[in-house]
Amino acid sequence: MDSFVHRPVLLEECLTGLALRPDGDYVDGTVGGAGHSEAIARQLQSGRLLAIDKDPDALQAAAKRLAPYPCARVVEGDFAHIARIAPEQGFDSLDGVLLDIGVSSHQLDTPVRGFSFHADAPLDMRMSQKGVSARDIVNDYTAEQLAHILFTYGEERHARLIARKILERRQQKPIETTLELADIIKSALPPAARRKPGHPAQQSFQAIRMAVNDELGALSQGIEGAFDLLKPGGRLAIISFHSLEDRIVKQSFAQFAKGCTCPPDFPVCICNKQPRGKLITRKPITAGEQELNENIRSRSAKLRIIEKLPPQSL
Repeated sequence: MDSFVHRPVLLEECLTGLALRPDGDYVDGTVGGAGHSEAIARQLQSGRLLAIDKDPDALQAAAKRLAPYPCARVVEGDFAHIARIAPEQGFDSLDGVLLDIGVSSHQLDTPVRGFSFHADAPLDMRMSQKGVSARDIVNDYTAEQLAHILFTYGEERHARLIARKILERRQQKPIETTLELADIIKSALPPAARRKPGHPAQQSFQAIRMAVNDELGALSQGIEGAFDLLKPGGRLAIISFHSLEDRIVKQSFAQFAKGCTCPPDFPVCICNKQPRGKLITRKPITAGEQELNENIRSRSAKLRIIEKLPPQSL
């Protein structure tokens, strides 16, 4: 599982943004190859780290990498359920939470996992290796459902053309492999779209992967759960790689930081709503030139951080 250990994105920015305390309790909700987790564990003394992931491969790699750190505990789970998982492990009140959203380099680079359109493998794309797979979606969903997924999650302009082509081909036989699906997508596109930079199937594969793993739903649920577990002064740091994900993070943080919700024409506030959080980053942090040159995955990474405020007396 050593291949799961990859260079963590925006590492120093995350460590600084979390304002780590040696005696603090922290959760890495997407441990992956444990690059971020190991760096956090190194800075803890009496503090503790809970590392969560739903990918069995990630858990095996993370357990090995974090074995030298008694402060770290690795558990299986989906960060969407952090509000349940963390207290079950004795982490009831947190000084910080880190989420690194999206597919890992290992998942993309392991053909048998079925995430990539560059190698032939069974259609899968399940991060947890459980539940509904890409094969199920491609072969069972209606044209309308497929088009919705491709357009909503992949922002694919030709979603309806691709959906119709998928239905046409699966009537002949089930669609089983990644390259088979990639060829169908390519054949559905107009010639001009095929000539654009990047692989013709890139947006569609991204969309199907996000649907398989309910990535946007998990993100919204995970943000709420993580923020609720923070102590006053605790921080939530989230790295996203897609505009839809970043929008959810931005809007969620804005709601936490928002006070009065009375209509603008009210002369005085009657809702008494107080901000629950303070934005540490009003604009997302992105990779510097050196990291961009050294780590291609950092190109689309955006880091946002919020700090929980203490309850304010009215």
